[in-house]
Amino acid sequence: MRVVLDLFRYNREFAIGVVLLGFVVIFASLSFFSPYPPNDSFVVPPDVPPSWAYPLGTTSRGQDVFWLLTFAIRNTLLFGFAVALLSRILSLVIGLVAGYAGGIVDRILMSLNDTFIVIPLFPILVLFYFVMRDKMSWGLLALAMSCLGWAYDARLIRSIAMSLRTREFTETSIFSGMSMRQILTQEHLPYVMPIVFSTLMNNMNWSIGLEVTLSVLGFTDINTPTIGVLIYWANQHTALVAGVWWWILFPVLLVVIAFVGLFLLAVSMNEHIDPRSRLNRVTG
Repeated sequence: MRVVLDLFRYNREFAIGVVLLGFVVIFASLSFFSPYPPNDSFVVPPDVPPSWAYPLGTTSRGQDVFWLLTFAIRNTLLFGFAVALLSRILSLVIGLVAGYAGGIVDRILMSLNDTFIVIPLFPILVLFYFVMRDKMSWGLLALAMSCLGWAYDARLIRSIAMSLRTREFTETSIFSGMSMRQILTQEHLPYVMPIVFSTLMNNMNWSIGLEVTLSVLGFTDINTPTIGVLIYWANQHTALVAGVWWWILFPVLLVVIAFVGLFLLAVSMNEHIDPRSRLNRVTG
């Protein structure tokens, strides 16, 4: 709590990021009070521009954009968080084990890591969609993306683990009889957690952006409302040509706010991790 208060006090980017992301989260929570199920069509008049009755207008499918957008941004945020969380677990395990064990274990894990770094992710995910088209779901895509998005951060965590391996407290832990698992979880994990939190925000941005791209192209489950799926259906109904601009504008605007909020939080966390940047802000 003290760290959060210090960041609010001395870091403007952190405060702005929290406000922006807080607005998006509050908007997403309104989905629990929606009067319409997200997949029901023609529950309201179609193609109505923004008005007092429909603040964000309605779609050509007879859906209220306001309430539909609450479901879409909620699913998009949950998707990004699920991918980021699963990939953080993979990067933590592989990075800590490789950095601490060294030798042949390190070489094997880093060879695997480098393989995932050079793999072109977008074509792999498109191929994954065509293979699993009949079984494609929100959770399956999140699992696939999390298995592809851990490599960069695993190498960063490995470099920190390698430096921690030579510290005196690590040698003391070994002499005291602690196992490798205990050393990694009790002694090394606290040192890498700030980096995990920082990369969590960046990975959420990456996964949300990739999910929106895949959804707009129709390479996901189009029956689960997300920001990308909203834009996909708008394109299918040629919303811009028909003059239904609000069907695309408001989803794009909301996801941009989420992107900026997550980016500012990641930047502020990176600065907080760096002692020199933190000292300059406090003394400034």
